Formats: sequence, C-alpha cells, structure tokens
Amino acid sequence: MGECQGRWRHRACSVPYGPEALPRAHYPGSVTIRLYDTSARQIRDFTPIVPGCVSIYLCGATVQAAPHIGHIRSGLNFDIMRRWFTYRGYDVTLVRNVTDIDDKIINKAAEQGRPWWSIGYENECAFNDGYDVLGCLRPTVEPRATGHVPEMIEMMRGLIERGHAYASDGNVYFDVRSFPGYLQLSNQELENLLQPSGEGETGKRDPRDFAMWKAAKEGEPSWETPWGRGRPGWHLECSAMAHKYLGTAFDIHGGGLDLIFPHHENEIAQAKAFGDDFARYWAHNAWVTMSGEKMSKSLGNSVLVSEMVKEWRPIVLRYYLGTPHYRSMIEYSPEALREAESAFARIEGFVQRVVEKAGAVEPAAEVPPAFAEAMDDDFGVPQALAVVHTTVRQGNAALSADDKESAVARLAEVRAMLGVLGLDPLDEQWAAGSDRGDDLHGVVDSLVRLVLEQRQAARSRKDWAAADAIRDQLQQSGLAIEDTPSGPRWSLS
Repeated sequence: MGECQGRWRHRACSVPYGPEALPRAHYPGSVTIRLYDTSARQIRDFTPIVPGCVSIYLCGATVQAAPHIGHIRSGLNFDIMRRWFTYRGYDVTLVRNVTDIDDKIINKAAEQGRPWWSIGYENECAFNDGYDVLGCLRPTVEPRATGHVPEMIEMMRGLIERGHAYASDGNVYFDVRSFPGYLQLSNQELENLLQPSGEGETGKRDPRDFAMWKAAKEGEPSWETPWGRGRPGWHLECSAMAHKYLGTAFDIHGGGLDLIFPHHENEIAQAKAFGDDFARYWAHNAWVTMSGEKMSKSLGNSVLVSEMVKEWRPIVLRYYLGTPHYRSMIEYSPEALREAESAFARIEGFVQRVVEKAGAVEPAAEVPPAFAEAMDDDFGVPQALAVVHTTVRQGNAALSADDKESAVARLAEVRAMLGVLGLDPLDEQWAAGSDRGDDLHGVVDSLVRLVLEQRQAARSRKDWAAADAIRDQLQQSGLAIEDTPSGPRWSLS
C-alpha cells in the first residue's frame, strides 16, 4: 500500500486502543473490497483516490441531548468498517464532526437557563463516553461546527460569486435550481420537493431553496459575516469541514439513512457547486427501531447508552449493535439483547476454557479466508460472524477430544476475527473498561466456590439430592455450572 501524502494522521489521545494498535494483514495480490454505494444504488468495487489510503467523512453527533443506542450505532458500524480497511493494509483518515450549534441546542439552553455551549459540551462528552465505552476508536480528527465559521464564509462567498447562492434578509440561501444534479442521491423530483424550513427563513426566491446561513435573533449566538451577523445552517457546516480536512475529493461519506435527505443532498449541492468533487461513495447505516419506528428522542422511545451499560456489559452491547449488517434495521427488545448475550457467552466461554488449559494465546496473523471474503463483500459481518461461531464449535470439539494443539489454533483464529470486530474479550480495551464488574467478581467467585465445595462434598458422600439442589439453586441465581476434569467452573448463564 502506498503513502498517504498530505493526509491527516491519528491524533494522540489517552485511549489505549488507537488505530496504530490494530492488526494489519498485507497480501501479495490485490485486495478488492466492495461496498453498497447509495448514490449508485448498487454494490461497487472500492477504489481509493490515493492508493493505500481511505478517507472517510462521517456525520457525527448533534449534541442537544445524551446519546441513545440508535445514535451510537452509526459510529460503531463505521468503526468496524475502519478496522477492516486497516486490517487490509490501508491507512484510514476518519473525520467525524460535532454539530454544536443547532435550533434544538438553543431552545434547550433557553428552557434550562444555561449557556448554549454548556448544553453542547455536556452532551458532546456524553457521546464520546458512549463511543469509548463500546470500544470505538477515536476519529483522526473531530471538528466542531462553531470552530469553522471562516471556512463556511469562504464557501458561501464562492457560491454567491458562482451564482449558486444569494443573501436575503440577513440569511444566505442556496438556489437549488442552479444546480442540475440536485436530488440525485435521494432520487427525488424537484417539482415534488417539500424542503424543510426553519423559523425566520424569510426572503427565499423559491420555497425549496435551503438556508446555509441564518440571520441573528435576539439573545442567540451569532457570528459576523459580510451579509450580517448570524449562525450557520446545518448543511453548510459539513460541506465546509469536509473540504478543510479531506480536500476537494475524498473516498467515503457516511451517516444514517435519515440523513440522505435533506442533509446529504444539500451537502452535495453546496460542495459540488463550489467546485469540489466531494465523495466518491456514499454509505448509510440503518436505524435501531422500537415497535417498527426509528428510535428518537421525539418519539420518547430512546434507550440511553449511559443507562444500558448499567444493565448490560458494554462488550455485549457492542455485539448486539455491531453484528447485524450495517444496512439492516435492528428492532430493539430486551429479548434480543439476551440472545446476543447468550451468543457472545458461547464465544467467551470457549476463549476462557482454552486460556485455562493452554495459557495465553496470541491472535493469528491472518483471519480465515471465509471471514475475509465476507468482510470484503460490503462488510458482511453476519456472514463473518458465522465463521467465528463455526470456529468456536470446532475449538470446543477439539477441547472435548483433548486436542490441545487444535484448540489453541482455533482460538488464535477466533481472536484474530474478534479483533477486527472489536470484540476480543482478551483485548486490553475491555480489560481496561471492565472495572464495573471487577470490584465484585472476586467476592462472587469466593462465594460461589464455597458453595461448589459444599456441592462437591455432597457428591463425595453420594448425597446426589443435595448436590443437585445446590446446582439448581446456583442456576436459578443466573450461574451456569460446568463439571470439568479439573473441577467445577462457573460462569454467568
């Protein structure tokens, strides 16, 4: 793979699992990754602009509230994509923005009597905590919208000069009729378009024109521009930040399905009318739903990440959100989470048993070919995960046959595959983030072992009824007991 000239590198941070720690595999032949391109409406071979490099712009959080699991899913899906690109030998630049000025942020600040920036920063931290607790790598750069007003002014000035935008009543609007390619991404007809408009958007030449800059209102934050004081529109922010950090052209633009229109459609219009080639590929993740509806604050059906990780281990929550295909909807339910917990427990149980028998086992240098084939085909995590579970079954069979060498080999493969998915239970990111249960684990272990000693004593005196009663009570408490040649062992059932 070639050098990424002029590209951003991963910034230093305290998180111990940056991309430089990810496994990489270099292959003698060419590697072809294929992904579904929303703009083409088909799966395409991925060809980067710069050989050996991948540049991604991901629409990040609008920080008016703390994140629910639907918010975090997008970051997690693209984290897995990034990990696979890195494994395949690419240098990845990931830009994930923060929208820290927005109507909802301003309204919440007024309701709570707090500065708007306080609302934004508090929730930005909550989002970063959510990404971190679920094992997402930090982005290469994470720009805030309010830090890029000069770049927005430059873009607006260029669009006005080219006849694609106009100022009116202190607002600046994009003239949608001036851009022939408008609505190609969402495949709509301009004549049928109903463009969302905000309060105070007056002076439009056409009701379908969208605001790039909004005139200042009393008591609201504002910045000085050649067209008067005001604040940025949502769509302009991303076009300007993508231009600054990734240049006139980059590989992949990502985000949720709900962003295709109007946000991504308007981003394209601004950037291309300004003269940028913009994104070569468009990748969109599906939603987390409840009762068939998109999870959202407005529907009152959200499940906050901060609350979920109190009930479920973060690695289990990552398994639940990250293992369905990124383009598939996830219907939330506690039952579905319990199924994910059980499925991951089977993987984790195999890992623990081999480590107990053979000691530390390093990940294999390469993942199995079937796993790689699945991931190369539009990041087919469900098919790749099937390879993981097949390998686990093979490893368990080897343990049952007392074939230590084969069991170790299967664990090495499993660790390599789980590392790509960010789900290796032996990885330091989970060891570092598992202190929620570590404080009690030793206490629980001592108590359970005391009970197991009583059960073993009952078995020794052939009091099978007492031994079975102890085992049943432990199982009712949520513990699974397994009798092994080296003695009984317990785990959460």
